[in-house]
Amino acid sequence: MYEKYILQSEANRCLLCMDAPCTSACPSGLDPAKFLRSVRFENNAGAAEFIDTKVCKGCAGACENACVLPESRIRIRRAAECAENATKVYEDVDISVEFCGVKCENPFFLSSSCVAGDYEMCARALKAGWGGIVYKTIGFVVPNEVSPRFDAIDKGTEQFVGFKNLEQISDKPLEDNLAAIKKLKEDFPEKVIISSIMGSDEDEWTRLAKLSEEAGADIIECNFSCPQMVGEGMGSDVGTNPALVEKYTQAVGRGTKLPILAKMTPNITDMTIPAVAAINAKADGIAAINTIKCLTGIDLDEMCAKPSISGKCAVSGYSGKAVKPIALRFISDLAGCRELFGASLSGIGGIENWQDALEFIALGCSNIQVTTAVMQYGYRIIEDMIDGTKRFLSEHGFNSLKEIIGLAGRNIVNADELDRETAEFPVFDRQRCLGCGRCVISCADGGHNALTLDESRKPKMNSKCVGCGLCRLVCPVKAIGHSKRTAKKRRY
Repeated sequence: MYEKYILQSEANRCLLCMDAPCTSACPSGLDPAKFLRSVRFENNAGAAEFIDTKVCKGCAGACENACVLPESRIRIRRAAECAENATKVYEDVDISVEFCGVKCENPFFLSSSCVAGDYEMCARALKAGWGGIVYKTIGFVVPNEVSPRFDAIDKGTEQFVGFKNLEQISDKPLEDNLAAIKKLKEDFPEKVIISSIMGSDEDEWTRLAKLSEEAGADIIECNFSCPQMVGEGMGSDVGTNPALVEKYTQAVGRGTKLPILAKMTPNITDMTIPAVAAINAKADGIAAINTIKCLTGIDLDEMCAKPSISGKCAVSGYSGKAVKPIALRFISDLAGCRELFGASLSGIGGIENWQDALEFIALGCSNIQVTTAVMQYGYRIIEDMIDGTKRFLSEHGFNSLKEIIGLAGRNIVNADELDRETAEFPVFDRQRCLGCGRCVISCADGGHNALTLDESRKPKMNSKCVGCGLCRLVCPVKAIGHSKRTAKKRRY
């Protein structure tokens, strides 16, 4: 009854090694590393194709003996016993999209950052299966970067829950970047190459757009949102100023006939205002979100924010899984704005797997951009993004990805429109329950004191329960479900 829990636990412990020794050691030619990686990225049905439960059951465990973890090796055979059956992938499922009027083989792109910073890196990503890249922002300024430039928030064994970067735009000469964009388009004509640009005045924006088009780019992305650019009138200083957004978007339009994508900053209360300014200035789409201004922590020994650069630090951009809820909120705002109807949306922020990506697509995005997950796990995550997406569409009766774009948006309403007359109450799986009492502690100290443990250490609910759902969220083995919605009993 703990199969899914065991499977996910073992996958989460896996180090996701490069050229994994476990796979090399398998005498049957199976791929336990890919099996565990697919589970890690929520593609359990796809994972089953890389393992054979019957073969693993009678195996001596050469893969486990090869595991690089010194003390507690991954229980690959036990995980294999818990694997789901593979579901059929229908080859006629179409995950191509049209974005800003440009046909894309799939919606998954690298975002403008260090993961898309030179020809060799971008070429490797495109060969791996990414539909396109947004080349790291180019400009006439060549920044002098700091070292170190990254920090991360961890929680338990989970790394990169949140990620901070102090990087600015490309630190390579403009001519080198333009040459890289040109070569990428020549070598990968079927892929979509987006040139991200940033100028310091109207003339620079116009010239950069013209040069990008001449280099062969398919789309121009205007970086109005980098939170750590130094220099007045650059980065997020632009994105919070609708007048500048409009002026610079118009300047870009004077330099190119290519589609224009405006990248928005989340360091603002209402993103729709500058987004509408961009669309009014003839932008074709909106990308959101760029990173959020942050300080990830303080080194209390040095009394300096992290990362310390000669004893000093600065506010800079926050990304990673932790920002996904914020990104989804802004995408929802943009998708629901009447003045933006018809504009293409590119979703960015906390996307690690196919489920994350489809959440953005279901809110209205036709393009997905990824950085932080690639920095942690590599370009290879595209394999499960594509496979998981195809399996989801097949299982739910969709023939194409286009069919789900925006489907969830209609169910986002104002808080005063929510059902407040009925409730869902917890239902306890007494067999699955371990008797840890976490639900009781959380309910007593952070809920409504509606739970106790009975003599067998199983939760027991009283009439104080209001159906808030906290107990379900804290249960470590997902042993708490919920009832059908029923009418509330008036307590007062």
